[in-house]
Amino acid sequence: MKLLVVIPTYNEIENIGKIIPEVMNVIPADGGIIIVDDGSPDGTAECVKEYLGKYEGRLNILERTQKNGLADAYITGFKWGFEHGYDVLCEMDADFSHKPEYLPIMWNEIQTHDVVIGSRNVKGGAVKGWSVLRNFISKGGSLYSRVVLGCSIKDLTGGFNMWRKTALDAIGMNTIVSRGYSFQIEMKYKAYRAGCNIKEIPIVFPDRIAGKSKMSGGIFTEALKAVWKIRKTK
Repeated sequence: MKLLVVIPTYNEIENIGKIIPEVMNVIPADGGIIIVDDGSPDGTAECVKEYLGKYEGRLNILERTQKNGLADAYITGFKWGFEHGYDVLCEMDADFSHKPEYLPIMWNEIQTHDVVIGSRNVKGGAVKGWSVLRNFISKGGSLYSRVVLGCSIKDLTGGFNMWRKTALDAIGMNTIVSRGYSFQIEMKYKAYRAGCNIKEIPIVFPDRIAGKSKMSGGIFTEALKAVWKIRKTK
């Protein structure tokens, strides 16, 4: 199997030049990275281009002219991976909240599972640097989604996930209705409902050190409302 790490970016100039080599150092030699940049005005795309020669054939960038949302960025990256012969796709943030050190563990587990989730909510998993309120909201959101959807996955809202192409085919990328934070919930729920073999591994999720978070209370609230719409989807 061949791995592609999909990293959406918007204004990640402080992180992108560090995350690329760290990911490249821990993924298989034939693995690659696709950066999906939504027109970052801070020069993120230009920074990525400085690494294209060093990782020729393994690092690519898709430049878009506007912010089309996280879901669209990941779906675009997945489809690019399908077209270029990758059969394992990994979602990953650029801000080091998703630590590259977990990628080899996820890669090992994907050999015998359809989906591997970097989970903050299983034994050994945790968040670091979050306020008590933010931690409560996150865990409460996952629990709420689990109850509404009748799904046993403990970290439905997390964004550090590895998928076999066969799992994404089973989900049906064209059936995804979410365009925001609820994308993560919908993807996992549909994989669960499709009977995919899912493994949650514990990760420690630190708050970003550099750059500005894209998460807000409004985005999170909207995602929880969307859970009811997701439950009705086929």
